Amino acid sequence: MSARALASLLWMVLLGAGRLRQRAEAGCSEGGRCCPGRDPTCASTGWRMDRVYGACFCDEACKLTGDCCYDYPQACPALPCIVGEWSHWSGCAEQCKPNIRMRRRYVKQEPKNGGEPCPPLEEKSGCLEYLTYQGQDCGHEHVPAFITTFEYSKERKRKALSPLWSSDTEEAGYCVEFKTESLSHHCTVENRPYARWMQYLREGYTVCVACQPPAMNTGNRHCSGDGLGANGNKVLRWQAVGNPRCQGTWRKVQQVEQCSCPVVHSFIFT
Repeated sequence: MSARALASLLWMVLLGAGRLRQRAEAGCSEGGRCCPGRDPTCASTGWRMDRVYGACFCDEACKLTGDCCYDYPQACPALPCIVGEWSHWSGCAEQCKPNIRMRRRYVKQEPKNGGEPCPPLEEKSGCLEYLTYQGQDCGHEHVPAFITTFEYSKERKRKALSPLWSSDTEEAGYCVEFKTESLSHHCTVENRPYARWMQYLREGYTVCVACQPPAMNTGNRHCSGDGLGANGNKVLRWQAVGNPRCQGTWRKVQQVEQCSCPVVHSFIFT
């Protein structure tokens, strides 16, 4: 074989090896493949990221299936979602009724190539407007009743004997009976010594809540959350002092002078 023929053969071998190497290294960069979502046609042939040779993919789903081409991270860099600032809170949807207010933010850049997804774009929050558009007070019956164990009334009496406690003549107070409609499970699992009284709150039971002078509003001589002006059709809210997650609803039965419920079902407004 002549020297020219040998050189030509050697060139053909090197060229073929180069093509084989180029084919073996083919990936996402070749042809600029980067596809959103799951796309089985977005494929190539070459080394995969798991060091297996064969069919590899350049779609976003390849990160989940583990069959991305070796150069996917470089050819298709992950871009996270970018959102704008929150808007101002909207006004309460209705006056004088518990309702919701909202705020929103918008997407400035959609996520690409498996980048961090977008966070929530909308938030809702409870709200209650206590005044009508004409400025009249209308939300007093929606104020939650903050309650604690009736045992605390003994502490109030002890304080009344102290010179630091007001010596002014005070009203006797009154009692409100409620029928419990619902309560959170946090009440029944409460086991801290000072808060075990919450375990006695039960759905469907009638409870008594005393309104004593220290908790009375100086203006109307009522306790907040006692359902002033509400009838038995109104669902009212209550919350246990000492555990804000122990809360629920009840309906007002009647207002009486003295509480007559069992001790475990007797509470006081705070």
